[in-house]
Amino acid sequence: MTRFTLRLPDSLHKLLEEQARREQVSLNQFLVYALTRQVTADYFITATPPEYVRQQREAWQALLAELGTASPEEVQRAMDEREQVEPEPDLDPELVERLRLRINEARESYETAPVNE
Repeated sequence: MTRFTLRLPDSLHKLLEEQARREQVSLNQFLVYALTRQVTADYFITATPPEYVRQQREAWQALLAELGTASPEEVQRAMDEREQVEPEPDLDPELVERLRLRINEARESYETAPVNE
């Protein structure tokens, strides 16, 4: 085990002591628990319940129905007006390029698709 000293504001120290007391553990145990939980939170993958997925799909379909369809001109105008941002630096450049290609292919197929009237 490693030991380290940490300086805390009195108000935070009191708050942590209260939470440890509520959990009926020592302050040290509570801090180890809290730090472990915080550090490992990003590493846990939890399954999304099927009911939640179904609800999200229904909400998406309802939104699409509410929005209706846009003309190719409206789509192009929205695309032209959107904010241009750079991809996140830790994204794989090859993946970014493949996504750009897929977007362009989808745009081209949309633009050349026959219009149903």
